[in-house]
Amino acid sequence: MNILLIYMVKVAVYLTAFYLVYSLMLSRDTAYGRNRAFILISLVSAIVFPLITFQTVKPMDIQFFGKFLSEVFITASPEGLGNQASGFTLPGTIQIIYTIYIIGVVAFLFKLIIDLLNLAFLILRERSSGSRIIRFHGFNTAGFSAMGYVFVNARLSPEEAGEIIRHEQNHLKQNHFLDIIFMETVMAFQWFNPVIYLINRALRAVHEFQADHECISSGVPVVSYQSLLLSQVFKSRAFNLTNSFSNPSLIKRRMIMMTKKPTSALANMKLLLVLPVIAIVFLAISAYKEIPENELLKQTDNESFVLTSSLPVAESQSASLSEPAKTSVKETNASSSAKVIKQIISQENIAPPPPPPPPPADKEKVNEDPKKEAEEAAEVPFVVVEEMPMFPGGDVNLLKFIGENTNYPQAAKESNIQGRVIVRFCVTAKGGVSQASILKGVSPELDEEALRVVSTLPTFEPGKQGGKPVPVWYMVPITFTLK
Repeated sequence: MNILLIYMVKVAVYLTAFYLVYSLMLSRDTAYGRNRAFILISLVSAIVFPLITFQTVKPMDIQFFGKFLSEVFITASPEGLGNQASGFTLPGTIQIIYTIYIIGVVAFLFKLIIDLLNLAFLILRERSSGSRIIRFHGFNTAGFSAMGYVFVNARLSPEEAGEIIRHEQNHLKQNHFLDIIFMETVMAFQWFNPVIYLINRALRAVHEFQADHECISSGVPVVSYQSLLLSQVFKSRAFNLTNSFSNPSLIKRRMIMMTKKPTSALANMKLLLVLPVIAIVFLAISAYKEIPENELLKQTDNESFVLTSSLPVAESQSASLSEPAKTSVKETNASSSAKVIKQIISQENIAPPPPPPPPPADKEKVNEDPKKEAEEAAEVPFVVVEEMPMFPGGDVNLLKFIGENTNYPQAAKESNIQGRVIVRFCVTAKGGVSQASILKGVSPELDEEALRVVSTLPTFEPGKQGGKPVPVWYMVPITFTLK
């Protein structure tokens, strides 16, 4: 699914959780400054939290033993794509949803810009020199505030206009218009989410409660202030972008909050209950990046360094593929501060599982002495030794050899099969490769190819324990991916 759509859905989930907390626990309190801060912080948090990614260790589903090499990636283009794209497919559906979403965002942003331009033109047309009061004739509302100006209906009496100007100046003092611009911008991107409209209504209500509280605190009688509200409510058509004095949908709640007993400071302790709710949502839908356990346990040597390169398939193998596979080999940096976990086992060796049928061996690797070959096979391989086996040119060349000599099986490409194959093999006391087996397979085709390429590895310099050449286990993951 489109990344933007996933992100916006996560934002919507966070907004829903925050609004439920506000509606159930905070909305009835008279701590207007706290409620306003909670709503604004909720908007910001809902935008930021989905961007946070946790790194977690993904345990390997196989037993770790032997030297674990860096992963080798084999990529190729799948076969038969033309037969798969027909009719009304899921990607097409997602594209339609994405297009509808973008059209909605553009429409809401366009409306916001038009409203701001209308206000700007009204200010330029009606303002008086040095005054922040603008009298208008076009809107059926008593007054509103925006862009640092107070807008008052020209039909009001001087007494009514004075009370409304005092109310709207409280909006300006609290910078409520900046809240509204931010809220409208978030609404443009969350237009599909019904909760965002409830949050918008809650924020505007808090603005009105704050302005009302300031007016009454300055000495305006509650009864006369409520009478003024009622006298204007039936004449109102509020300007949508602004704080409007006579917004009819909030009149009843405003009158109730004017006479409500102030909330005690202890009520702020309810904010502590927000933490477990947000933590549950945070852990449920945040992104996680899994780090395979072998990346933490991987043993490195002096030849290990950062390498990210694309290796072409050898010309001798390109003929066997309809399209040349591309190989990417990645090594982890081995710095002096890296934690290298080594498990030296000299006395207690891990017995290997029964090996698969041996692959065809190169003539150069055939041991001419059957007795020595039997003795070599009978010796139990070590997991880690004092001197690890050394591939000609180091581990980088070892991974390069595997990458350049691995073909993506044609049958696997045609069947769209991909995945991670983990191969275990033994570097013998003579430096050859034996007992290659699959620890984690994907399909017979990919498993067979991984075994084949490992079995063709050139001779290593054997590992040594106590100065004596000994066999040592190796493990290498080979990931087959289709573009």
